[in-house]
Amino acid sequence: MKQLLITRGTLLSLFLAALSFSNCQKNSGGKTYRYNGAMTVDGYKRTYLLNLPPNFYDTSGFPLVILLHGFGGSAAQAEQDYGVTNKGNAEHFVVVYPEGVASGGAHHLRSWNAGNCCFVAQSNNVDDVRYISTLIDYLVGNYKVDPRKVYVAGMSNGAMMAYTLACQLSGKVAAIASVSGTLVASSPCTPSRVVPVLEIHSSQDTKVPFNGGYGLDGVWFPAVDSGLNVLAASDTCDAPAVTQYTGYSLTEWRNNSGVTIDQYLTEDGGHSWPGGLKPRPQADPPSVYLNATGLLWDFFQRYTLP
Repeated sequence: MKQLLITRGTLLSLFLAALSFSNCQKNSGGKTYRYNGAMTVDGYKRTYLLNLPPNFYDTSGFPLVILLHGFGGSAAQAEQDYGVTNKGNAEHFVVVYPEGVASGGAHHLRSWNAGNCCFVAQSNNVDDVRYISTLIDYLVGNYKVDPRKVYVAGMSNGAMMAYTLACQLSGKVAAIASVSGTLVASSPCTPSRVVPVLEIHSSQDTKVPFNGGYGLDGVWFPAVDSGLNVLAASDTCDAPAVTQYTGYSLTEWRNNSGVTIDQYLTEDGGHSWPGGLKPRPQADPPSVYLNATGLLWDFFQRYTLP
């Protein structure tokens, strides 16, 4: 397995989340619903946590939600803090939590190479697009996943990776959701088809500022709207409509087939998952006006690949 080294000395241990989970879990009927999986891609051992809904053994054609943790996170941390597994069990979709490559040193911070971000995954030119594409193929082939209903959601660096997948893997991903992220692709974003996007952000986010600027660890991030406008232009969407609600606004880009981009901007919270848990005491508080997990599933259900 390749070793990765931290290249930025100012990273804080507050981004760590140390949780553990078993290799698999069975119910009283002896059927397995949870797996810790691993595969080797480009010489890296890539790991993931897979959760199957309660009706998995009774039917087929399941939607798949791929949930990408933020920088320094993990599969177990994302599952605990965002509530997507509970949603998947209730709504009958498969959830997989892939993990970014881990750095060397004491903390083993995980990151995703989303183009111009982030950290060791970017500096080592890790091909995370290939990893996610390989993982999708494996899950479609082995876990009764409907290939037309594959969705990607992410937090922070994971959200940036979701945008990259929308640009480079539009033939496999039906829609994406970004929480506290922005498009940081290092090459032009030219999806082969229109990819619906749900973007959820806070105006109080200082780690990935909504209007762009310097954020986490002194990294400069482009404005969220800049990436959304790129994706909207690929579908010749009309000018966006903005609706103000208590505590948040909704901006919608529409085309002839309906809403393709929804952007929620909250007035509270920060760099956090609305309606979720704080991963550590020092983290920004989640917004109380929205539930990101509910929003992303409601959004994903509108779309399938042609």
